[in-house]
Amino acid sequence: MRLGVLSDIHGNMVALDAVLSDMSPVDAIVCAGDIVGYNPWPVECVERLRERAVPTVQGNHDRAVAEGTAFRFNEMARAGVEYARERLDGAQLDWLASLPQQRLTADRRVRLVHGHPDNPDHYTYPDEFIPELLDEEDVLVMGHTHVQAHEVYDEGIVMNPGSVGQPRDGDSRAAYAIVDLDAMTVDERRVDYDIDEVVRAVEANCLPERIGTRLYEGR
Repeated sequence: MRLGVLSDIHGNMVALDAVLSDMSPVDAIVCAGDIVGYNPWPVECVERLRERAVPTVQGNHDRAVAEGTAFRFNEMARAGVEYARERLDGAQLDWLASLPQQRLTADRRVRLVHGHPDNPDHYTYPDEFIPELLDEEDVLVMGHTHVQAHEVYDEGIVMNPGSVGQPRDGDSRAAYAIVDLDAMTVDERRVDYDIDEVVRAVEANCLPERIGTRLYEGR
C-alpha cells in the first residue's frame, strides 16, 4: 500500500496543486493538519481535501480558524486566520472543527498527529525523533515544524513529510512524501511551484507581504 503524505498546506493552493500533479499513483492520501492559515486560498485547499475524503487531523491553525482563537499568533499567522475565517462557509468551518487531534488510518497501521502524540501543539523536530514515539502503529506522521525528515527503526517509521505550503527547512520547494507500507520505506519529495503567483495573490488580498516573500527563502 502506497500513501501520499501531506501536511501544513496553509492555504497555498498553488503549491498543493503542484504536489497533487507531481504525486505518482498512490492508494490513498493522508494529511497531518494545518490546511488553512497564512496564504490566500483557504476555501480551495479545504475543498481539495474534502472532495477527496482525505483522512486529516486538526492543526493549530485549523483549530484557530474553526474556533476564532488567533490571539496568541504573530501578525502573519493572525492575519491568515482572520482571512480564512471570513471566507470559509459554515460547512467548511464545521469540517475543520470536526477534525480529530489524532487518528489511525490505513488499516490502523498509520497514526496521524499534528505536533506530537501527547501534545498537538508541540514542535517535534527531527532531533526528537525516537522509536518510543510509536505506539502500536507502523508509521507515525507528524507535521507542525514544516521540516521534512524521517527515521526508520525496528519498531517502525517516525516522519514529517514537510510543509506543502510554507516550508521552513531552507528549501523553497513544496514538500510531501510517499510511504510504501509494504516495503516500509519513505520517499521524501520536493516540487517547484510558482511562488511569484502566491506573492501576487498575498498582495492582492492585503495580507502581510512577508507571508509571500518568505516562501522564496523556504523559511
